[in-house]
Amino acid sequence: MFIGIDLGSRTVKVAAMRDGRLVDHQIVESGFDPQRQALEMLRRYEPVRVVATGYGRHLAQHQFAQEVITEIKAHALGARHHFPECRTIIDIGGQDSKVIALDANGRVSSFQMNDKCAAGTGRFLEIMAATLGYKLAEFGPAALASTAEVNINSMCTVFAESEVISLKNRGIPASDIARAVHRSVINRLAVMLNRLGHGDTIAFTGGVAKNPGIVAMLQEQLDQHVRLLTPALPDIVGALGAAIHAGRS
Repeated sequence: MFIGIDLGSRTVKVAAMRDGRLVDHQIVESGFDPQRQALEMLRRYEPVRVVATGYGRHLAQHQFAQEVITEIKAHALGARHHFPECRTIIDIGGQDSKVIALDANGRVSSFQMNDKCAAGTGRFLEIMAATLGYKLAEFGPAALASTAEVNINSMCTVFAESEVISLKNRGIPASDIARAVHRSVINRLAVMLNRLGHGDTIAFTGGVAKNPGIVAMLQEQLDQHVRLLTPALPDIVGALGAAIHAGRS
């Protein structure tokens, strides 16, 4: 069994592969000590090889991983496993957003990454949902329930939150503000996509890919001929890519 583990900013993800197939996965909150969490998650396996990725990958190499790879490479491997034809990947995690371009062989050719403060991450959406009184699972559907065009202009989470509070105090409906928050994320992604260029098949990975508002509004933003493909388990794509690499090493 080959194990990939993604020690992210918000969660730790494990993917276990055997004979080229995903046979098990786990997702837990990172907590104060993600290394301890990771070791607990690995107890159920007898791995041939463990490859780590994510923010905590280098510490993992000192404790239990035989090798580490970057998040960029991990998502490239994981996305191509699901969608061999994709040449572009959008990955939105807890603390950053990335757009990754691949060549015809699936190798990373270039990428764009947002600033950690920028309004375009999973944590940003969590903060905005809480500010508007939504549970995170309600936030995307609330945005889709609105057709209003309200703008949030700040690229910083702190200042964007102030804009949201100001809109609330002006009596703007919460669903209209939710749509504006989602639109601000889409606008940031559009800038990165335009800088990098993209093909007609885009894979959407990371936990934010489970937000139906982001998925639907992003598809609206793209040309009609562009397909936006989301795997069934978008938040473990990095761990899956690390497991695939473990099997090839």
